[in-house]
Amino acid sequence: MISEMEIPEKVEKELKSKGGLDRLLERIKDEDMEKKSKLHKALSNKLRLKILALLKQQDLCVCLLKRMLDIEDSKLSYHLSVLKKEGLIEGKREASFVIYRITEKGNEHSPI
Repeated sequence: MISEMEIPEKVEKELKSKGGLDRLLERIKDEDMEKKSKLHKALSNKLRLKILALLKQQDLCVCLLKRMLDIEDSKLSYHLSVLKKEGLIEGKREASFVIYRITEKGNEHSPI
């Protein structure tokens, strides 16, 4: 298959040394790409990046996040749920408050 195509010799040599085209394609699994795609979508919003940056500084309750970001409850709730679903933050109920904190994964992907 490779020999039928004209490709640079350097690329062909390296490809053969790594097991060929089929082996290269085996390393790129659709489910892995889907997970990465969802993560990148979660990180592609300026407001969500700001939430991550704030939570990297300290744990915060929803009421403070809402005040700091100057957004409606429903909008904040949506963005928090996206971050939470991707495992970037987690919330813990304390009395009548929900306190959010950044996770290890969130720290890895925080903009600051």
